[in-house]
Formats: sequence, C-alpha cells, structure tokens
Amino acid sequence: MYFWTFKVLTIKSCARHKFRDSSMKFTESVKTVYSKYATFSGRATRSEYWWFVLFLYATILCVVLLGVATGIDKPFIALIGIFVALSFIPIVALRVRRLHDIGKSGWWIFLGFVPYIGEIILFIFSVMGSDGENEYGPDPFDEN
Repeated sequence: MYFWTFKVLTIKSCARHKFRDSSMKFTESVKTVYSKYATFSGRATRSEYWWFVLFLYATILCVVLLGVATGIDKPFIALIGIFVALSFIPIVALRVRRLHDIGKSGWWIFLGFVPYIGEIILFIFSVMGSDGENEYGPDPFDEN
C-alpha cells in the first residue's frame, strides 16, 4: 500500500519492526554518532537516531534551564551556539545515514528546506523501519 511515495505503516509492518531496533543504548548512540563525525556512508538505526535526538534536546534544555536559573543568559547562549556548531556535521551525517537505512539517497535531506512539509516528510522517513540489506550496506542491526 503506498500513499504518494511513502509506505503506509500498517499494524503488520509495525509489529515486524517492534523489537528489531532495540540494540543500541543511549551512551552507545552518542559515542557512535560522534565517532562517525563526518561519515555520510553506511546506515543508522532508529535507536541510534532517536537516542541522539534525545541527547541533543536534553543538553540544550539543561543549558537553557541553567541559564534561566542563574540569571546569566549570554554565556549560556554562547555555550549552546558552540555545542550546536560542533554538532552540526554529526547531525547531518546521522540524518543522511538514517535516510540510507530506509533505502533513500542522502540528497533527500534537502527536503528539509521545504517549509513545513519537508520536515514532516523527513520525520516520517526517520520513523520508518528497514528490511535487511540494501544498496547502502548491510543491516546495522545484524552487525551488532
């Protein structure tokens, strides 16, 4: 079943991928993303992607709350800027590898520049699961 070019997630396909992606833990995910700093080839599992997204938002939230609690906002804003600047390339590389995991080209990342719709489509892509080996390499779940 296809809706535009997106595979519609059915109960059957969700059940097939339910426990498949549970191999990577939080710290392992963060270490993996930063160790593959500018690696745009290969694939990234859903757990690697979502644990790293959680790490990014949690880190930024902690720094913002620390800045609000102390009343000194400028150094903390600079700290967030430095963190985001240092994490920009790993974020892009992770997103490209996540697209590779579902069989899409890394060039799909530019869809994010389309207002509203682009990010929604990339979100749907990041939630989708993968089925074994594809043109971008072996299944990362099988490598662990």
